[in-house]
Formats: sequence, structure tokens, C-alpha cells
Amino acid sequence: MQSHVPAHAQLARLLGSVATVGMLRRMIQFKEKSVKQGQDASLGLLDYPVLMAADILLYDADLVPVGADQKQHLELTRELAERFNRSYGEALLRLPEPLVVAETAKVMSLTDGSKKMSKSEIDDASRINLMDSADVIRTKVKRAKTDSIRGLEFDNPTRTEAHNLLALYQVLSGKSRHEVQTECATMGYGIFKPLLAEAIINELSPIQERYRALISDETRLKKILARGAEKASTVAAATLARVAAAMGLLQ
Repeated sequence: MQSHVPAHAQLARLLGSVATVGMLRRMIQFKEKSVKQGQDASLGLLDYPVLMAADILLYDADLVPVGADQKQHLELTRELAERFNRSYGEALLRLPEPLVVAETAKVMSLTDGSKKMSKSEIDDASRINLMDSADVIRTKVKRAKTDSIRGLEFDNPTRTEAHNLLALYQVLSGKSRHEVQTECATMGYGIFKPLLAEAIINELSPIQERYRALISDETRLKKILARGAEKASTVAAATLARVAAAMGLLQ
């Protein structure tokens, strides 16, 4: 847990010395959320990408798996690391590269193919939650927005929902893009949607079983978290000490 490793907040504070307000105000998520909050937008919202950069840079990551909407955050992380290295030493912080899986770079909403699937969306029907039951998943997929054209296809800009559902099916079924395109080219949604629902259920079932096993034993879970924090703290402390020394901070 991030809050169990104080080095995250400490490095974020130090990275703030090379981050500018202009850089942070350009972040898409800040722009979108600050519109709602107006003048009451918090420092935490503005500074959140710096904390995210600290999360990554503390552990000398080479590759960071991200979706399309998080790529900008990783670009900021690299920019902060480059600025820091120029100011305090070339080898201080490792510059990570994004690892983007093309098929799932941006998973779209079940109710609107032009919007990304989001846990913060008010309408629960727009997304699949990791702990949704099989019946709930079947209902959500059954009610997912589609068009009236028979057959599914990729990359048709006028059929965003068809592309989204077909991409989900491809990834979750383990089949290739060509295989699912051929399989579903003339398929009606009445046949396709149950196939997609079962692919989702099969993928999530072992995750849900593992979750229930862990959450049912609080003592064991706390021990796992404590071991994880100890292991992470060892690596994070070394990075933080290296950075603090380069900045001339007393240890």
C-alpha cells in the first residue's frame, strides 16, 4: 500500500522542485476535473501526477504498463526525471518507457463507445467491475449499446461500440484479431453478446476466487501487506537517499 511507504510522498515533494505549475495544468485529467471544481480545485489534484511520478521513479522501472489515457502521465514522469538528472546528476533517476498493449490501450464504455470505461462514471452499467457476479456481467453485456448492423468489425469510426466489444472479446478469449474478425463477421449481437459475457466471466472468476480467499483472512492479508511494504521500503529508501544526497540534504 502506497501509504505504508513514506518515501512515495517524500520523493514527490523533492520532485516538486523541478515541476512547474504550467506543466501540471496541462495534464488532461487536471483540465477535465478542475472544470467541475473551478476555483476550489485542490493542490492534491494539481500535484497528483508528481506523486505518480514518484511511485514509478522510486523503483527504477524500465517499463510501465499503461493505457492510452495514462501515457501523458508517463511522459511527465520522464520529463521530471530528465530535469532532475540535468540539475543534480545524470544517473540519478531511470527514465521509464511506456508498455502499451494495443488491443486494450483504451477500453471504452459499454453505454457509449466514444467514452472510456471508468470506475468514476456514475452509471454502473457503463463498466465491468472486477467483482461483478456472473449474472450482473451477463445483464450488463446484454444491455451494452450496439448498432443495428449485423456482424462486428474493427476500426470502423461509425461503429465504435462494435469495435470496442469485439476488441474485448479478442483479448478475453485469447484469440487473434483475425480469428475473431472472421468468427464474428456475420454474427448477430444476440449470439455474440453471450459469447463475450462468458469470456469475461471466465477471465474474472479465478481473480474473484482469489480475492475472496484473501479478504476472508484479515490476519494473513495484513501480513502480506506488511511484507510487501518492507520489501518496497528497502528499494524506495535507497532511491530516496541517493536523491537526497545529490540535492545536498542532510541524512
